[in-house]
Amino acid sequence: MRLFAAVLPPAAVLDELAAEVALLKKLPAAERLRWSARDGWHFTLAFYGEVPDDTTPELQERLARAAHRRDPYELRIAGGGRFADRVVWAGADGDRPAMRKLADSAAAAGRRAGLDVDEHRPYTPHLTLARNRVGHLKLAPYAAALKEFSGRSWTVGRLSLMRSHPPAPGTAGAQSHYEEIASWPLGE
Repeated sequence: MRLFAAVLPPAAVLDELAAEVALLKKLPAAERLRWSARDGWHFTLAFYGEVPDDTTPELQERLARAAHRRDPYELRIAGGGRFADRVVWAGADGDRPAMRKLADSAAAAGRRAGLDVDEHRPYTPHLTLARNRVGHLKLAPYAAALKEFSGRSWTVGRLSLMRSHPPAPGTAGAQSHYEEIASWPLGE
C-alpha cells in the first residue's frame, strides 16, 4: 500500500479554503492548472511510499506511540505559496513547532518500522491546491492571491495514516484518491 501520515483539517476549515480556491480559479489561465480535489486536501507529515502489508502493523503501532507523545496544538490554514512554478499551496500558521515535531515523530516511526523516509528536505507544512500542467505558466499570481488568506483556527487532535489510491493509468485528468486507514488521538 502507498501510505503517508497526515493532519486532516475539519470540514468547516475546508469550507473556508474552498471559497478561497474558488476565487483563485477565476484568475487568468487557472483552467490550465490541475486543481486538487477538496477530499484530497491534507497536510502530509511523512511520506512512506509503498509499504509491504507485513510492515503496516508495526508502522501503526509506532505511529500510535508517536501520537501519544505529542500534545494537541492550534493550527490554521493561512497564506500560501508555490514550489517554483510547479505547485500552488496553502500554508499553515499557529503552533508550527508542534507540527514540525509531529512530522519528525511520524518520519521517525516510519524509519523505525524499516521504511526509507526522506530525511533531507526541511519540513514545510503545506496543503497542495494545484499543479502546473504546462511548464511555462507562472504561478506567482496565485501565490500572491493567497498571501492574505487566513482561515479559522482549530485544534489538531489526531494523527492519521492515509492510503493513496493512484488513478487508473490512461485516465485523463484523474487524481489520486485518499483513504484514512487509521488515526490516533494526540496526547492520549
